[in-house]
Amino acid sequence: MENKPVNANSHTEVKNVEYRLKSIFGGSIGNLVEWYDWYSYSAFALYFSPVFFPDSNPTAQLLDTAGIFAVGFLMRPIGGWLFGSIADKYGRKRSMALSVLIMAIGSLIIGCTPGYRQIGIAAPLLLLFARLVQGLSTGGEYGTSATYLSEMATRKHRGFYSSFQYVTLIGGQLLALGIQLILQNWLLTSEQLHNWGWRIPFFVGAVLSFIALYLRRHIDETAAFKTNQSKEEKKTGIRALMAYPKEVFTVVGLTLGGTIAFYTFSTYMQKFLVNTVHLSKETSTMLSFSSLLVFAIMQPLFGLLSDHIGRKPLLIGFGVLGTLCTYPILTALPMAGSKIFIFLLMIAALIIVSGYTSINAVVKAELFPAHIRALGVGLPYALTVAIFGGTAEYLALWFKGIGHENYFYWYVSLCILISLILYTTMKDTKHHSKIED
Repeated sequence: MENKPVNANSHTEVKNVEYRLKSIFGGSIGNLVEWYDWYSYSAFALYFSPVFFPDSNPTAQLLDTAGIFAVGFLMRPIGGWLFGSIADKYGRKRSMALSVLIMAIGSLIIGCTPGYRQIGIAAPLLLLFARLVQGLSTGGEYGTSATYLSEMATRKHRGFYSSFQYVTLIGGQLLALGIQLILQNWLLTSEQLHNWGWRIPFFVGAVLSFIALYLRRHIDETAAFKTNQSKEEKKTGIRALMAYPKEVFTVVGLTLGGTIAFYTFSTYMQKFLVNTVHLSKETSTMLSFSSLLVFAIMQPLFGLLSDHIGRKPLLIGFGVLGTLCTYPILTALPMAGSKIFIFLLMIAALIIVSGYTSINAVVKAELFPAHIRALGVGLPYALTVAIFGGTAEYLALWFKGIGHENYFYWYVSLCILISLILYTTMKDTKHHSKIED
């Protein structure tokens, strides 16, 4: 008889862990699929850019596709506002299900659109429309999933659990690059990839999006949202967000340097290796895949570290090292004499960036109360990413086109320095979290 309460408590604890893991998996897997769809565009741009933009200059073609990549980011603030408002008013679960459904539509449009030779100017216009649809979806995904994962995690392990947002975000890139490697090395010739094989990943993404939609419809809503709903109704939306100007500014400052560093050393790096380091597309894809795999593994380790020492030391570490090391790393890559040295430089950069990526979601979620959290995380983040992250690749190629590629290296370093100033002055959200309020 004396053992029953112990067994009951143990059983309840196991059930709570299972419930939490199921919810985090359901929220994360949808995040992975969304980011796979988003990054497939970047990964396969090397192949489909001539289909939509018939220009003999490879840099000009990449510049055109990068321009549409950047324009897709313009929809992200609208997505952050729309889906953040839905998440705060109607629930995190409903918002996440809707965003992944819209992403599936964007992927299908890209996969089905004929090339410029077939339908002329309509081809790049349809590509632009599809990216706007995907930008809307992705803009809503970040704030809502960051809020969901942070609210589902326990206080003691919130940094660790929330880090899986970037594990799955990077996982989306890995999946896109993995499919690219399979198509490049085993299934298709280079000619087939350029002609029609680049469409395959977009059809795969659409199928995966519908699977993620099913999973998200069967996860539980967060206790924080339910509790907030049971209380006296509070205002949501942009007007309510205006009551938190300091927190909004903090999200912008947090994101500025981090998003530029992330897109430089992850998304743009594959093109940088081909266009500046002059590696083959296949070698570039393999190096990008391998480095991102290590990058994904690092996220939970850094998240766990933040649960022990706080969020602020990791952010300051990223700010200092990012400011000092970005220019030397980007300068050294074209001069590296071996693939191993190139790989080590890429890993060094991604270790630095992990100080931001592993914890940025939880830091932002810890700034806001429940009734405005998804919008507070998503909208200022999406605005900052649209202005700075979305234009990083375009700026890099533009500086290269005018013969001053190293100006971009200084630009990235300066943006990280600006964020570092904020990191040194802000409170550590681990000790001042509003999630428990």
